[in-house]
Amino acid sequence: MWLAPEEVLVANALWVTERANPFFVLQRRRGHGQGGGLTGLLVGTLDVVLDSSARVAPYRILHQTQDSQIYWTVASGSSRKEITKHWEWLENNLLQTLSIFDSEEDITTFVKGKIHGIIAEENKNLQPQGDEDPGKFKEAELKMRKQFGMPEGEKLVNYYSCSYWKGRVPRQGWLYLTVNHLCFYSFLLGKEVSLVVQWVDVTRLEKNATLLFPESIHVDTRDQELFFSMFLNIGETFKLMEQLANLAMRQLLDSERFLEDRALPRPAQPLRNISALKRDLDARAKNESYRATFRLPGDERLDGHTSCTLWTPFSKLHIPGQMFISTNYICFASKEEDACHLIIPLREVTIVEKADSCSVLPSPLSISTKSKMTFLFANLKDRDFLVQRISDFLQKTPSKQPGGSGSGRNSSIGDLAPEALPAPQEALGQPASPTSHPQGAPTASQSLLKLFQGNMPIEDLGAKGAKEKMKEELWHIHFFEYGRGVCMYRTARTRALVLKGIPESLRGELWLLFSGAWNEMVTHPGYYAELVEKSMGKYSLATEEIERDLHRSMPEHPAFQNELGIAALRRVLTAYAFRNPTIGYCQAMNIVTSVLLLYGSEEEAFWLLVALCERMLPDYYNNRVVGALVDQGIFEELTRDFLPQLSEKMQDLGVIASISLSWFLTLFLSVMPFESAVVIVDCFFYEGIKVVLQVALAILDANMEQLLSCSDEGEAMTVLGRYLDNVVNKQSVSPPVPHLHALLTSGDDPPAEVDIFDLLKVSYEKFSSLRAYDIEQMRFKQRLKVIQSLEDTAKRSVVRAIPGDIGFSIEELEDLYMVFKAKHLTSQYWGSGRPGAVRRDPSLPYLEQYRIDASQFQELFTRLAPWACGAHTPVLAGRMFRLLDRNKDSLITFKEFVTGMSGMYHGDLTDKLKVLYKLHLPPALSSEEAESALEATHYFTEDSSSEEALRQEEREGAANENIQEKRGDGD
Repeated sequence: MWLAPEEVLVANALWVTERANPFFVLQRRRGHGQGGGLTGLLVGTLDVVLDSSARVAPYRILHQTQDSQIYWTVASGSSRKEITKHWEWLENNLLQTLSIFDSEEDITTFVKGKIHGIIAEENKNLQPQGDEDPGKFKEAELKMRKQFGMPEGEKLVNYYSCSYWKGRVPRQGWLYLTVNHLCFYSFLLGKEVSLVVQWVDVTRLEKNATLLFPESIHVDTRDQELFFSMFLNIGETFKLMEQLANLAMRQLLDSERFLEDRALPRPAQPLRNISALKRDLDARAKNESYRATFRLPGDERLDGHTSCTLWTPFSKLHIPGQMFISTNYICFASKEEDACHLIIPLREVTIVEKADSCSVLPSPLSISTKSKMTFLFANLKDRDFLVQRISDFLQKTPSKQPGGSGSGRNSSIGDLAPEALPAPQEALGQPASPTSHPQGAPTASQSLLKLFQGNMPIEDLGAKGAKEKMKEELWHIHFFEYGRGVCMYRTARTRALVLKGIPESLRGELWLLFSGAWNEMVTHPGYYAELVEKSMGKYSLATEEIERDLHRSMPEHPAFQNELGIAALRRVLTAYAFRNPTIGYCQAMNIVTSVLLLYGSEEEAFWLLVALCERMLPDYYNNRVVGALVDQGIFEELTRDFLPQLSEKMQDLGVIASISLSWFLTLFLSVMPFESAVVIVDCFFYEGIKVVLQVALAILDANMEQLLSCSDEGEAMTVLGRYLDNVVNKQSVSPPVPHLHALLTSGDDPPAEVDIFDLLKVSYEKFSSLRAYDIEQMRFKQRLKVIQSLEDTAKRSVVRAIPGDIGFSIEELEDLYMVFKAKHLTSQYWGSGRPGAVRRDPSLPYLEQYRIDASQFQELFTRLAPWACGAHTPVLAGRMFRLLDRNKDSLITFKEFVTGMSGMYHGDLTDKLKVLYKLHLPPALSSEEAESALEATHYFTEDSSSEEALRQEEREGAANENIQEKRGDGD
């Protein structure tokens, strides 16, 4: 344990030195361990005789300096393992830092301060929690507010002892992490350091280790670089900083969802020793990870998880892993990544029972489902409590819920008799109108591909048909061994089958299962039809854009060369725009949705689109395509890591920015032959964005030599375009669809054909080291960069839109914009009941997105206005605000703000007098002030005769003086 430093005058009495360096000594008590002789025997006897409170720990660490005879105890330990842990921490975090100091006194002061900080942090975590927050934590929160002038609305999440590096000198102090700010305070050797950084200003956040900074956290803003090190638990600190920075980026990206997210989830069993907000953020992180791992709906909340084993009948083994229980699902993930994943919706559960324990199978739990599958879990730590929680959730689960397992789709839709299906000619003869109800259209129950290709026997397709038949057989064998539907065991075998290509007849069903769309569809019966009905006849910018792009959606495919396919596409896109107005409609959504309609009914395509836009490709399809830009940044980073010799060339040519958006937004559907790209979509629904990045890297790798010899962007794009045009799927049983992009890149010497399955195999062989967790970490890093870059673009656009005669320079306008924006954002944190807290609408022009209210303007006016008015400042600020608020909505925009400031700063004397004059007239005057001004006007009007007489006397006096001066000159 760490000890408050105390002086030790005789360091070696009764102690043996085991390790030493220039600043610290690790010692063992004589008589402890082997050897020690007579002295050791006496010391050991003494330690045994003394009562427990007087006994001395057998190990200790002392701080020393070379020229001092005084030692300071800094740590003690009851075991070698404990003391070694402290010793290694000192060596890794302090040793190199202490060598920087010139004065030994400064070294000792720094060490003592650091040790006191560590002890205080440990004591903080040991405080009992009777209230919402521990007493020590509340004390720290009050101290933080007082130190940095924060209002009560600013909540402290946690605080840590650490060192801030100012130049080459570390400053020991406390790092305070609040919901909206990062703050640091240090007072050491008479020098004070105080830092406040808004999370929305952070452009980079990394944990790294360098020669100068041993394991530090690096924080960048637009105008400063900050390094913090010597944390007791750097991993926990960095994770919390990531969460808070992510929340801030969400606020900049979409303030409506940010305001919804402020109600953080609370864990079912609150943990002790940490703040309430820290618990909430931890719960949020676990929920997000849980939903992403098992592709669950966005409102699913994790209740808890426990280690266990799962009996897998296909391998006859008990696989170790974790069981997760949430409101509507029981899930299992094996420790070995690809061994087994399992999702059991509670709506499918029929029986939960405790089996008899034995030495081979301790604490077993059996769960049976409607699809006649039984799952056996064992080695559960608290089985009774677990069964009770599952029972509680089962009681809340609706007993009769439409839908069932995924296999229901196949039996209810996919196996209809051929005569029950309308022929394509009949379907074309009865086109659905743009506003027709989906239930009346053939696409309500059938995929477009089935409607337009009919039920041609596979046997008539020759070798391709035989191959397709074999794929179907392999999948049916898989279903028999691993289960079919949402409760299927998902293993490495499942992935291997997906990589070989999903047969046409099963593609829609498996897309629904692997994406998680099936779960949302069966729990929201009638939702899609209701949306279509509500959106009928509604006009918006999204519907206008949808109409413009409808006939550009796979026009080469026969399904979209008639009104049937176009009407279905219109309904799905309009329904989604109505469901999610924040996204509305974005280019590329039409291409992806048209492919979804080929393999599923309208409702199925709609829920697949929901899964795609809201979970699998987050923030891709918004007006700034932020998600695609983030993954483009990841692609650039991966290119540097995996293809370093090509990376610099690609940057010089500017190719990555051009290719990645079209590749990622449409999942290669717009740049590759349809029958090949759809195989990548198969893998995407199973693996996520990982497979898209892998394939993109494999394409660059395959064309490396040609790309290195390219001289410009156009040449490189031609090389890649011709390669992609010749990626073929020789196993496809669908009629080939003409690829329009191929016409643009065809030449006299076309490149050799590339089989899509060979390309996928190479991508997995060379780039399979990518992990979903690593991609999420890179996404966080790139999201900071992308959103701040977009904010800088917005700032430049706003500044350019300000008239040139405003008087401020570009730099001054940019500074004013940042101050104005920060003031708007504070209304989001602390003023939810104020007019300024109205969310930012990204659809508005940049000049109008950020607005402030009267009280916020008064704060800025007091700090920035050149007119010092003393006690009259609030009155003058209120009048200026009313003068600038032309539309009377109690809010002003940035343009109105700088117009007012310019009049005070850059106007000539006449302009400034005009401003002052206007401040004494309506609308600047409030109603009460206007009445007073009117009375004053009447007063001066009545007294105007006396004023005129006074002015006449002054004129006569001046004339007499001039006459006397002239007489004097004449004399």
